[in-house]
Amino acid sequence: MPVVAPEISIVIPAYNEARRLPATLDRLEAYITGRGLRAEVIVVDDGSVDTTAQLVNERARRWPTLCLVSAPGNRGKGAAVQLGMAAARGRYRVFSDADLSVPIDDLDKLLAPLRKGAAAVAIASRGLAASDVQRHQPWHREATGRLFNLLVRLLVMEGIRDTQCGFKAFTAQSAERLFPPLQTPGFGFDVELLYRARRAGYAIAEVPTRWINSPLTTVRTSQGLRAFYDLLLIRGRVRKHSIAATAGQPIPLTQ
Repeated sequence: MPVVAPEISIVIPAYNEARRLPATLDRLEAYITGRGLRAEVIVVDDGSVDTTAQLVNERARRWPTLCLVSAPGNRGKGAAVQLGMAAARGRYRVFSDADLSVPIDDLDKLLAPLRKGAAAVAIASRGLAASDVQRHQPWHREATGRLFNLLVRLLVMEGIRDTQCGFKAFTAQSAERLFPPLQTPGFGFDVELLYRARRAGYAIAEVPTRWINSPLTTVRTSQGLRAFYDLLLIRGRVRKHSIAATAGQPIPLTQ
């Protein structure tokens, strides 16, 4: 029988997520099964040194639409999501943080603008009046986030209140155009993606969401600082590695 492509691909980048991932996979499987969705889940192991890969492989033995993609070393979140999107087959392609800080129950709300044809990219946002931040990050992380978003508006592009919320969706066509030329391997990759989408003329829908911060974060301070540095480089990277020049093929990421 012919293989039926999934409607939705959900990419989960994971680095040393053995503690949080089991509960996340439980919630994803229950959501997908309960709604009868035709969906695949792709966990990208970004060079973990814990049992992340082992637990995903064990779970996949009884959940055939779950698969593991192993990244070559710890390249960063952007590189992991890019790798997962290259393996995705869905009509709609989503990436989510491994802790599901945005509950998976908000998936329908995120996909609504894409299904209506109103946008090619939809991003969950904590910065809208209708958003519901139920558990905040520590004050210093929230202050850093506000500064980062201010610099995004000053240095890269205006009009988006929250570039960094880790729950974003793309049509297959926009994903296949935007992800291959991605050059930012770390946490600044969201800004590059949205900047590329804006330059390509894609409509971007910013969707209010819930946010429940996980205290078991695996994000290191150095990764956050690198995201600030990447802001200075994004415009130049996009000019050098344009969408048209890639012909849809992945190109090496900037170190």
